Amino acid sequence: MEEGYIKFHCNWKKGPALSASMLKTVDWGRREMYSRGLIGAYDNGIGYGNISERLTKEKFVISGSATGGLSELAPIHYSVVDKIDPINNQVWCSGPVKASSETMSHAVIYQTCPEVNAVVHIHNLDLWKSIVHRAPTTHASVSYGTPEMAKEIVRLLKQTDVRHHTGYFAMAGHEEGIIAFGKDMQHAISRISCLIDCPL
Repeated sequence: MEEGYIKFHCNWKKGPALSASMLKTVDWGRREMYSRGLIGAYDNGIGYGNISERLTKEKFVISGSATGGLSELAPIHYSVVDKIDPINNQVWCSGPVKASSETMSHAVIYQTCPEVNAVVHIHNLDLWKSIVHRAPTTHASVSYGTPEMAKEIVRLLKQTDVRHHTGYFAMAGHEEGIIAFGKDMQHAISRISCLIDCPL
């Protein structure tokens, strides 16, 4: 299982954690998703799912690598993404922990959609089966956390109605993987809730 494996070159600058007040809404969203089993860990201990929130035009905070299985996150479990270079498969991040393996996917959503301020990546097999190829879906040959996935996500944002309609898409080459986004954390979480309560 490749889940959780960082596939990009991570330029990590170890540094202090953000304050709890700066992480209040992203941590709320993370607790919501963990409580529903949409972020967590498999029986083998490998974690899944991640969550992020925009800090500035260029930067965002994301749950750190290998934190999926933790029931509660502290400020030391979040990383700030400073810059990405999808073409050369590089991510620059800072903080107490390396950024999530899905950082590239979150980053291209923020870059393409200035109105988006929160991104949530969840795992749920039943939900995934209910929307894959029915909602906007990345190509089955494309693996998570890669420059190819970043390109696929940009394609969906530009060539489908996902950006202005449902606000979520399935990842065909990443079984169970679904990404939702919104104007703020509550909006992004509400889109997950809508997907659960009103499946396609």
